[in-house]
Amino acid sequence: MEGAFLLCEDGVVASCGPMAELGSVSGDVVELDGRGLCAIPGLVDCHTHPCFAGDRVEEFALRASGASYEELHAAGGGILSTVEATRAAGAEGLRQAVERHRQWMLRAGTTTFEGKSGYGLDRETELDSLRAIADAGGVPTWLGAHAVPPEFDDGDAYLDYALQEVLPEASRVAEAADVFLERGAFDVRQARRFLEACRGEGLALRIHGDQFTEQGAVPLAIELGARSVDHLEATGDQGVGALASSDVAAVLLPVSALVLSRPMPPARKLLDAGAVVALATDFNPGSSFCESLPLVCSLACTQLGMAPSEALAACTVNAAHVLGRADALGRLVPGYRADMVLLDAPDWRHLAYHVGGDVIAAVVRGGEVVWQR
Repeated sequence: MEGAFLLCEDGVVASCGPMAELGSVSGDVVELDGRGLCAIPGLVDCHTHPCFAGDRVEEFALRASGASYEELHAAGGGILSTVEATRAAGAEGLRQAVERHRQWMLRAGTTTFEGKSGYGLDRETELDSLRAIADAGGVPTWLGAHAVPPEFDDGDAYLDYALQEVLPEASRVAEAADVFLERGAFDVRQARRFLEACRGEGLALRIHGDQFTEQGAVPLAIELGARSVDHLEATGDQGVGALASSDVAAVLLPVSALVLSRPMPPARKLLDAGAVVALATDFNPGSSFCESLPLVCSLACTQLGMAPSEALAACTVNAAHVLGRADALGRLVPGYRADMVLLDAPDWRHLAYHVGGDVIAAVVRGGEVVWQR
């Protein structure tokens, strides 16, 4: 739509259309001049890990020298190295970290973000993580089954603890639960046990699956009615067909695949088969230290075979669907929350076309300008 207006009232879109149809607007009006800019819905990041302390730059350097993700994990690096730093940060340190990362996302056009715990793996740090995410305006997910912490002998012993000691309180803060179903993490039996217990406490279900190997994540997600399976770099044709025949969304994380030198997830096959596809950053300190959904869109178009319109839908309305908010977020239509990104570009497709570019001019959330260049 050329020469358009978007009228926001009480935090939601009241009307939109050509400027010639706007007419007079009564009352106090705050005008944001968008001439020469493009407006798109606020971006929705449905898979992030924003609550952590420290960094893994040394691991990044080792990986650049040839070490694999699995080798680093087996040597005590990876997730468990971040657990140690995150536990030491304390509640205030975690709040500051999430707020800092949230501001990074905002400047990249993300108006809604999901945030996972999972770098505490003890009661207090997991709960502090979820509260920090919620306090920053995020959608909290309890990634209680991310890895087995060093104080436990095996995954079953850790799940005994997590489900008994952490789940009752976590379910009061989190909206969803997530599990890393992968070789070296949790197997399908353990994942089913964890997710069924979380579902019993009213949490929606998510699964990290098929990142390195197919271990049964897709069938389990369909069996349990999970909202999504995320990663899917190792998913074959059978898994693609199963997802396309289900209501489970495929959340694709191309930055993680790029950083870890993994095959890109089969986006084109999923889309052509009719699956629901969402895109996310997988923002985390190890495999995807990236908060930029515009960069994700660039990778989607250049590496996953997605059209710019498919990429935009995947990180707006489809991502909102994964978060259970498709009736309120991800569209610029009356009745939806007034979340909008203004692009400093002559065409909205510059969102993906300008790879890593400074394309975000302003960000509006709930009808309020929350960031402006």
